[in-house]
This record gives sequence, C-alpha cells and structure tokens, in this order.
Amino acid sequence: MNKRKLGNTNLHVAPIAFGGNVLGWTANEKMSFEILDAFTAAGFNLIDTADVYSRWGGGVGGESETIIGKWHKKHNNRDKIIIASKGGMDMGQGKTDVTKKYLIKAAEDSLKRLQTDHIDLYQTHKDDEATPVEEALEAYAQLIKEGKIRYVGASNFSPARFSEALEASKKNGLPCYETLQPLYNLCEREVFEKELESLCVKNNISVLNYFALGVGFLTGKYRSEADLSKSVRGDRVKKYINPKGFGILKALDDVAAQHKSTCASIAIAWLLHRPSVTAPIASATNLQQLDSLIRSVDIKLSKEQIALLDEASKW
Repeated sequence: MNKRKLGNTNLHVAPIAFGGNVLGWTANEKMSFEILDAFTAAGFNLIDTADVYSRWGGGVGGESETIIGKWHKKHNNRDKIIIASKGGMDMGQGKTDVTKKYLIKAAEDSLKRLQTDHIDLYQTHKDDEATPVEEALEAYAQLIKEGKIRYVGASNFSPARFSEALEASKKNGLPCYETLQPLYNLCEREVFEKELESLCVKNNISVLNYFALGVGFLTGKYRSEADLSKSVRGDRVKKYINPKGFGILKALDDVAAQHKSTCASIAIAWLLHRPSVTAPIASATNLQQLDSLIRSVDIKLSKEQIALLDEASKW
C-alpha cells in the first residue's frame, strides 16, 4: 500500500486514519481489539485518538487511549503503528485549555494511558483564542526536547489563528503544526475548501479530516428522521436530513452500484482523490463497517463519477 508523508515529518501513513473516538464507547474493549487487529493487518498504521474520548458518552475521558495502550502492549507492535493523540479539550477543568502548563501535563497523562514513551503526533484539539498561539507551541518545544512527542498538529482552528500559529513558529523557532484536522466531508465542504484548503496546500500541511463519513450519514444508514434512533449519534445526523443530503446519498448510491461497493467506500474514495487530503479519519464499530473503509483505497473514481459527487455536494 502506498503511504503518504505527513507534512514535513518523517512519518509515512497509509491513506486512512482510524478514528479512535469509538474505542471504549460504542465499541467495547474486545471489539476494539478485533477492529484494531483487522485495521493493522490490512496494512494501515495511523490511529487517531484524544484524551477526551469518550467523556461525552458517560466516561471520564481516557477510555480510548487506555484501550490503545493495552492493545499495542498485547501485540508488542508499538514500532509498527503511528499514534496521534490530542489535548486541550475539557477534561473536567470546565473549559478548553491550551496553556503551556496544561498541555504538558495533558500529554504526560496521555503517555501513561497509552503505555508508551512517545506520541508520534500530538495535536491541539481545540484552539482558545484568549491564549497566545505561542503558549501551545512552547509546550510542544519542551515535550519534543524531552522525547515525549515527535511532531505536532492542530484541530478546530480558524484560518486566521492557524495562519498566526504558522507565522509564530517561523518567527520564534518553535515547532510547526504539520497537520490539520478540519471537519470535511461530502456534506460539509464549504468551510474547508473556502478558507483552509489553500492554506494547507501552500504550507505543506497534511489534512487528516474528521467526520469523513458525516457521523454515519454518508454510509446511507440514515434515510429519514425515523432512522435517527438507530444510533447514539443520531442527533448529530439530523442536520443532513434535507434535500441536499438526500441528493448526495442518491449520487453515492449510483456510484456505489457502478463499483459494486458501499456508500461509505465511495464517500472515502472521493476524499482520497482530493490532493489536499492525506488521510481521512473514519471510525468503525464492527468488522463489516471496517471492511468498507479498507476497500475504499482500491476504488478509482472516474472523472464522471467525481463530477456527479461534486455536483450533488456543491456549496
């Protein structure tokens, strides 16, 4: 499998990142192990998680990292995987916190849960515009010097603040964000394409977009409001239940039929054809769902199929 380089790092990843938000939440430990086993057996190596996973699901946070730590210890395969984690979200302190002191402790706590001496890619999970961008970068400089993290990335930044952070890195000799995690999928294209895509391309920033399957909508699982009860994430899907959303599903259905594939595979294949996207982040809670993700990398969309999907999802 052809691997893609992350930014200006020496990390090379297979073109899909496994979204660890489901681990310890909608996938229990046994199923999580099975999914991670199958994911890596298929040649994929990037696992994305965060300290806050899965605090929103009744946990205290850290559940996902803990499972990943147990899993790689069981298989003794730490050197074969790339672990990306994130910090800064509310872990009980009542707010987003990207101060130097907080991020250093957050990263050290993640290392313990992950049972590893380093995190390959550590990311600012959410920006706090009341905190100077240099704060997080200074924390990362210390953590890199101590060998606790290798490279850094960002998520949930405005274009202005992301640009400011990139400039601060150059000006002050601080670590530079090598990746960006934006919200980006067939249903939600405008913000990334209009405001962030060119910035990432210009600065060789690798894009690891989250909600690549629109919290499940792009799998075709939800065809009406009545279907929202199928999942604990159904409330997040409601915004896609509209004529545009149904038009996108129709296009996905048509292209999936031509490839004898699934809507999920086609939705990921569309992302993979975008020059700015390095590895979409997608989750699975069973092996059948994972199979659709894995198969997407072998799908070559025609110009006509891309045009059909572009038209249905245009902004």
